[in-house]
Amino acid sequence: MAPEAQGANTGNNSSSRILVIGAGAAGLVATLELVREGLDVVVYEQLKETGGVWIYTAETESDPLGVDPQRNRVHSSMYQNLRTNLPREIMGYLDFPFMAKQGRDERRFPGHEEVNLYLKDFAEHYNLLSLIEFDVEVEYVGVKGGVAAASTTENRNLKWIVRSRKVGQVDQVREEIFDGVVICNGHYAEPKVVPIPGIEGWPGLHMHSHNYRVPDPFQDKVVVIVGNANSGGDISNEVASVAKQVHICARNWPADKLSVSEGGPRKNVWHHPLVERAYENGTVKFQDGKSAIADAIIQCTGYLYAFPFLDAQELISVEDGRVSPLYKHVFIPSLAPSLSFVGLPSKVVPFPLFQAQVKWIAKVLTGKVLLPSVSVMTAEVEKLYQDLEAKGVPRYRTLTIGLDAFEYVDWLLEQCGETPAESWRKEIYLMTSVNRRVNPDYRDSWEDQELLEIANASLHELSEKLCIGLSRCSGKS
Repeated sequence: MAPEAQGANTGNNSSSRILVIGAGAAGLVATLELVREGLDVVVYEQLKETGGVWIYTAETESDPLGVDPQRNRVHSSMYQNLRTNLPREIMGYLDFPFMAKQGRDERRFPGHEEVNLYLKDFAEHYNLLSLIEFDVEVEYVGVKGGVAAASTTENRNLKWIVRSRKVGQVDQVREEIFDGVVICNGHYAEPKVVPIPGIEGWPGLHMHSHNYRVPDPFQDKVVVIVGNANSGGDISNEVASVAKQVHICARNWPADKLSVSEGGPRKNVWHHPLVERAYENGTVKFQDGKSAIADAIIQCTGYLYAFPFLDAQELISVEDGRVSPLYKHVFIPSLAPSLSFVGLPSKVVPFPLFQAQVKWIAKVLTGKVLLPSVSVMTAEVEKLYQDLEAKGVPRYRTLTIGLDAFEYVDWLLEQCGETPAESWRKEIYLMTSVNRRVNPDYRDSWEDQELLEIANASLHELSEKLCIGLSRCSGKS
């Protein structure tokens, strides 16, 4: 069982009314775990269906760069040919296996549509749809009585004012009171853009990967890709298949990868450090002194954390990729446990991490698990930031927890009195990470067959208990 914690009880119980914002992968599993603890749950989702970022649409925003506040907004950042960069056996929730289904995308690294179908299977299996109100936009979330109500005292009985409206019904705002709010709005919809000197006069197409869908518009073009992480790698490979030239810029290229020419399958890919300047004649100059006359610049530079509805500026800041102060990446100490965030860490195996976080949140909200005092939580958060600074970790990587995510998930499960996640999950993750770095075809060629067999045996046993994908189980498919 979880060790006894210091601090006051939450003061909440199973009659508490909890709002979940978002019905993507984080919001769905949050709904399940809160319901499992007997809480009264309502979910508001601004789209017309579950899935969040995993819903693909060919539609893009009116501003290709995604920075105009008046642009028509599109939530999804999916491109048409996206496949997961994690294998399905570790990508699924801890107790709902992501099994291949006959007649669907059975690949180990499936496409986005299969992930979305898995989420719909999950919502249907646990009857979550009846708890979700679709086409609802949350406009305001604030503490009843103002932030002064969240003083330094051990006040665990905060109430939240929530204003929402149906999408398209500007004048029909609904105001309600909730005992708690769980924020699951994702962080892949608000583009992060790096400044490029001279870009205002540069004549080409300047866009963010948020608005990339297919490579066709870049046929026979010279394209500059800024960023070489997951989206940068995938998009540069796609674009290189049709473009005349692709120049990939990044601040972390190894020395032996810089200025490489005639790379890629079509020998048309170059590596550079970041862009130094763009010019009115179409030239893009790189920090290595080289340049290209380019037709397009695609920023694959990631996304910003954004909570535009949250009225708690005095108690929380979002600055340079750090959401602070957050205890264990979930709770603002002075607002805990009635306000929580799910899914903020990056470079993780997301779905299991979401589930471990919300298991903890649910038990804290019901008082079955206690949080430390506000002062203890605050001190721990400050120590974390000091330790990161001492190690030279930049602020924007505060929530990039990488391999530490496995220990983090196990800590969360321990707090809930549950056993750690299976060891094969971390082992498969490590082997996949190595394979991804050395093998461009890592999604279709791997060398962890023994681990895969262990994982599949474990997952198949669990799926039989849940009757997932087994026609003999009450007609379920």
